[in-house]
Amino acid sequence: MNDFQLHPRLDADTHHLSDLPLCRVCLMDDMRFPWLILVPRRADISEVHELSADDQTQLWREATSFGHGMKDTLGGDKLNIATLGNQVPQLHIHVILRRRDDAAWPAPVWGFGERQPYDADGLAEMRDQLLMLVNTLPDGPK
Repeated sequence: MNDFQLHPRLDADTHHLSDLPLCRVCLMDDMRFPWLILVPRRADISEVHELSADDQTQLWREATSFGHGMKDTLGGDKLNIATLGNQVPQLHIHVILRRRDDAAWPAPVWGFGERQPYDADGLAEMRDQLLMLVNTLPDGPK
């Protein structure tokens, strides 16, 4: 039985978009950067190596497919995909679309400036764009 629950910090800092075959897809609540968090829906996993080989492959497929789609759809110069987990122990992957003119370029987005939460209109627009993208992914919504 899988007792997956999203870590409270991820739940507080993101907006749920969709569920893919493996991952919950969440939008980071920071309008400065198109920034997704993919969280494998598996209980008590903190490291990639704790996933089965099939889940590891699926995790990478979902992250790279979504990232590629974001880059094509939203336009960007670089895609950052990373797992850190120093503050949130639950395994999650950051998929961040970077632009040469973004606030943090070329430095990492972590710890840069103040987070700027989405307003209702900005959130609705980004959600619509990303949900259309979800439906075009080879491993679309679950």
